[in-house]
Amino acid sequence: MRSICIFAGANPGIKPEYQQKAALLGRLLAEQDIRLVYGGSRNGLMGIAANEALAYGGEVVGIMPTGLFKAEIVHRELTELVEVNGMHERKAKMAEYADAFIALPGGIGTFEELFEVLCWAQIGLHGKPVGLLNTLGYYEPLMGLIRHCITEGFASHSNLEAIHIADEPEDLLSQMRHHSLLIPEKKWS
Repeated sequence: MRSICIFAGANPGIKPEYQQKAALLGRLLAEQDIRLVYGGSRNGLMGIAANEALAYGGEVVGIMPTGLFKAEIVHRELTELVEVNGMHERKAKMAEYADAFIALPGGIGTFEELFEVLCWAQIGLHGKPVGLLNTLGYYEPLMGLIRHCITEGFASHSNLEAIHIADEPEDLLSQMRHHSLLIPEKKWS
């Protein structure tokens, strides 16, 4: 893994642990010479992770649609800032740059990005590791929902197995380094 795309909240969250773990992940990526790819904002958890990676000499690539430059307060001190036309192009470009994906705590946009890369893995468009930084158990309700989907016959167990989850950034990175491509249980057309 030479490049990891993070999905994270444009807000910092109400508990300091969210910010602390985002900063720790940014620092670890820099120390391990892993490029951080993200949406390009200086706000929220994504900005915290980017700033920490930069502070430790890491490479940080932001990818942002022109229309969000003002709304999300574009981070202009990045190693590279890629300007794209819209959200679909942004996500495609982030996936192109990334060898893996990590979702930190976040809101609807974070969930949407996470589910898109999980869907892409499910239908065989990529075999890249997908991880959840489960700070303070943030992703437990989501994992419960995925287990419920499986129990009710709407998803296969391979969907759950495709997700790496850990409370600590070090543990998550370790899991993701040992990722093996899971073959979907059924073909999707």
